[in-house]
Amino acid sequence: MVIVTSHDLRVMKELGCLLTYNPLDCLLQVVIQTSKEGEPTTSPGSPFPFWTALMLYSNFNGSVDDRGICTCSVVLPDTSFPVQKVESLEITAHDLTQRFEKELTKVKEYTKTMQLFEQKLLNLSIKVQVMEETSISYNKLDFELLKLEVSEMQKLVTALKSNFDGSSVIIDQLELEIRNMTLLVEELESLDKNNILAIRREIVALKNRLKECEESRGQNNTHPFIPPGSCGHGGVENISKPFVVRINWRGSGYKYGAWGRDYTPQEPAKTLYWEAPLNTDGRYLEYYRLYNTLDDLLLYRLAKENRVRLGDGSGMVVYNNFMYFNYYGTRDMAKLDLNSNTVTLRRALPDAAFNNRFSYAGVNWQDMDFAVDESGLWVVYSTEASTGNIVISKINDTSLEVLNTWHTLQYKPSVSNTFIVCGVLYAIRPMNTRKEEIFYYYDTNTRKEGRISIIIEKMLETIQSVNYHPLDQKLYVYNDAYLLTYDLTYQKESEHP
Repeated sequence: MVIVTSHDLRVMKELGCLLTYNPLDCLLQVVIQTSKEGEPTTSPGSPFPFWTALMLYSNFNGSVDDRGICTCSVVLPDTSFPVQKVESLEITAHDLTQRFEKELTKVKEYTKTMQLFEQKLLNLSIKVQVMEETSISYNKLDFELLKLEVSEMQKLVTALKSNFDGSSVIIDQLELEIRNMTLLVEELESLDKNNILAIRREIVALKNRLKECEESRGQNNTHPFIPPGSCGHGGVENISKPFVVRINWRGSGYKYGAWGRDYTPQEPAKTLYWEAPLNTDGRYLEYYRLYNTLDDLLLYRLAKENRVRLGDGSGMVVYNNFMYFNYYGTRDMAKLDLNSNTVTLRRALPDAAFNNRFSYAGVNWQDMDFAVDESGLWVVYSTEASTGNIVISKINDTSLEVLNTWHTLQYKPSVSNTFIVCGVLYAIRPMNTRKEEIFYYYDTNTRKEGRISIIIEKMLETIQSVNYHPLDQKLYVYNDAYLLTYDLTYQKESEHP
């Protein structure tokens, strides 16, 4: 309560109130000004707030005492405004804005760093996946480089984590992925491919021991044992499931080609393997590789790579350390010395069609298909006179002269490939994308031909070449860039078709 006298009028005016005093009626009228929002503002030069825009009126009745003094009782609101609090709030808001901008800058930097880490992790994941899925031999340096990249990423994440003040869930997750990557690289490094090869050899040895055990116990064996290089049987009776050796060294884009093992009758223990993927046009033979052992071929190691630039199609074969193939764009047979990588002899194959005139079904540029069996070198082809039917010729491997020729009734372009075992030609045709059938034979010993049915399972759709090796009695098949082998089983000699 405020006791207002005439002396107090001046003071109240300084407080920002508009006062009207009527001494006759002893009435005090107080006019208070406020803003539209009801918020006070500070009067210049005065610590007290004043009010603007909206006028509030209050009348206060008073009483006159014995001395004629009018006394009014006025209750004024608390009009003090927290200026210091407002200033403190402004300072706090400014500090928060600066801290927010600083943290926002950090987040942008961390985002860029995270993107860099994600790209590095992706690259490492691709490298590790390739190492897991392929059978290529990796040396210690490859693993050391991988571990170095992972170690650098680990250091960066540690530095990032120490400088990061906020939530580190993403960084923790990134650190966990890098730790898992480190463990995976160490696990891959510990794998020993030589042990894998040793296990394969153990399996083969166990199979041989089991076979010997069955024979010693007098169990019936429907498939007679045929000594390597022998023809004491009645012809091919069945074929095994495919064994996938690996993809060719040039990759999956090189779908056409051939491969096999050199047959040298004077050196039966020789294990020279060759691999000749054609260029991507499916025609041009430009490069080939030689491996002294199967282990070297499996591990892509110690390969001797040569460039020839002369071959046409995937009908080549290796016999007695020479490669035989159709010379590019001609009907010539070519003989290539593998030691010097030079063509030592060329000779035309009489009347042979060439330049993709009568190739196999689904395989272009294989007008001449060379073959090797127990007796030596052969070539399978067609002529215009045979109207595309298969012609078989026995070739002198030294001079490339034709020793003998047989004409069949089987149309060559309807056949997907052929091979020769003990002078008997076997023709293959596709049944679907996963199976082929050995459906036809021609025996050059008896000039007899006929139909048979032996199903061949294949890995991919097209078989580009088939080569037979007399010593291990296997077929070496090139199937849409993959190298496969099949084991043959034979009929008893009296069951020859």
